[in-house]
Amino acid sequence: METNWGLLDTGYHSAAINMAFDECLLNWQSEGKIPPTLRFYGWNKPSLSIGYFQRAKTINFEGIRKHDCEFVRRLTGGSAVLHADELTYSLVISENDPDIPKSVTKAYYVLTQGVLEGYKNLGIDADFAIPERELDNDRSAICFEKPSFYEMLVDGKKICGNAQTRKKGVLLQHGSLPITMDNDLLFDLFAFSSEKMRERRKVRFTEKATTIQEVTGKTFTYEEMVEAFKDGFAKGLSISLTPYELTDEQWAEVKELAETKYATDTWNLYTSKERETIAKV
Repeated sequence: METNWGLLDTGYHSAAINMAFDECLLNWQSEGKIPPTLRFYGWNKPSLSIGYFQRAKTINFEGIRKHDCEFVRRLTGGSAVLHADELTYSLVISENDPDIPKSVTKAYYVLTQGVLEGYKNLGIDADFAIPERELDNDRSAICFEKPSFYEMLVDGKKICGNAQTRKKGVLLQHGSLPITMDNDLLFDLFAFSSEKMRERRKVRFTEKATTIQEVTGKTFTYEEMVEAFKDGFAKGLSISLTPYELTDEQWAEVKELAETKYATDTWNLYTSKERETIAKV
């Protein structure tokens, strides 16, 4: 029996609005105001998002200003992601839902079935990557450099990045599905000890990551991506999707959270411990 989820296509917004929107979805699901919900969105400008625990000192803010990029910290963990020519998805569902495993990696496996099916709709033969993490101590500040449990690989290269958090009894997962990737732009946004190191890491990156255009030789529109992954999630998760319209009050809540949290230096530049200290002052 299919479960009915809400469906949102919010189009292009600022980095702060996009991240505030995902947190609001989590809050509304926790409060019982919305059903399990799948959202698709894009970014007004190239935007670099960093993980909840990631230190901003790895970022080259001169590069951020040079390329007129936006910068934001996610509610989820993981490494930095450049959001530009891509489709981004997010979903929220109760942790107590019988279809959601308690294990983080198993939950990834279940929920990214929708991503896998979406790629199939684009003619891409992707598969799951399940590395032996205990044998790999290499940690990277840049997402897409190495696969995590249940990421998607094509010909051994990572093609998407997903991140997850559980708060207030709700699981939030979102992911970046790049159509193309500007590697020169990406590596201008990180601080390196030398230009030689920057170029070395860039070469390494191209050997480990790929994009939809690189795999298919085609460029897909935002609308085509939404259609492919909407059908992919419906099939992969065995759900039906009903379009959901936000109220003016809900939009106002998103905008307020964006302004008071996700657009602030306090949230974006400081670690969680530093933020706690600032809040006590």
